[in-house]
Amino acid sequence: MANREQSSKAAASKAAKVLRDPHATAAAKSAAGSTLTQRATQLEQTSRSAASAASSVLRDPKSTAAEKSAAASALTQRANRKS
Repeated sequence: MANREQSSKAAASKAAKVLRDPHATAAAKSAAGSTLTQRATQLEQTSRSAASAASSVLRDPKSTAAEKSAAASALTQRANRKS
């Protein structure tokens, strides 16, 4: 089932901050990129690899608030799956 979520302006701003941060991890940048992609359209969805990266960011105690915000936004835009 398709997920029609769209990134908020605040989430997109934090994602842009993560992408500009030279110390951000690859996982954080992957999640941030996914978040920015979904700012302008509801047609895009977070890929499995980006969702996995976002999950890693959320579990990492060293992640910044901006990284966690971008990761959470990316995860909300993962396609809804039945288990």
